[in-house]
Amino acid sequence: MAKRSKAQTEQTINQIMDEALKQILTLGFDAMSYTTLSEATGISRTGISHHFPRKTDFLVRLDERIGRFFVASLDFSSVQALENSWMQALTESHYRAVLKLFFSLCGYSNSEIALFRAINSARETALLELGAEGERVVNQLLGRSALQLLTQVNDMAKVQAA
Repeated sequence: MAKRSKAQTEQTINQIMDEALKQILTLGFDAMSYTTLSEATGISRTGISHHFPRKTDFLVRLDERIGRFFVASLDFSSVQALENSWMQALTESHYRAVLKLFFSLCGYSNSEIALFRAINSARETALLELGAEGERVVNQLLGRSALQLLTQVNDMAKVQAA
């Protein structure tokens, strides 16, 4: 079998990463698997695991892209604009998926993903654009988001139990 070129390998890796990002934002990280990625890309599970031996490798490689996506949804022109844009973004499933991923990684022992860039980027941008007040607002919004997501999970569990 002929050896693949570096360009072909990079194209394969990018295809896998694009699909992994899509699935993380739609299915959630826990539901994404080598099987779902293989079915969507046509690349064998073995081929995928060759480039990404551990599932957390996807998060390490996608961290910056997820961070840019997360921050792009926010308006840092004022504290009120930040709060409004955050709460509006929270109505979108992709944004909620990033927050769910962040909360699921809290306390994770893998130092490569323990500092999830999406949240750090939001804090850093808020601090840069709005000062300490902006950073404080991001921390408050994280707490509100956690409560809102928890409430949604509890409501869904009640509906399923009924």
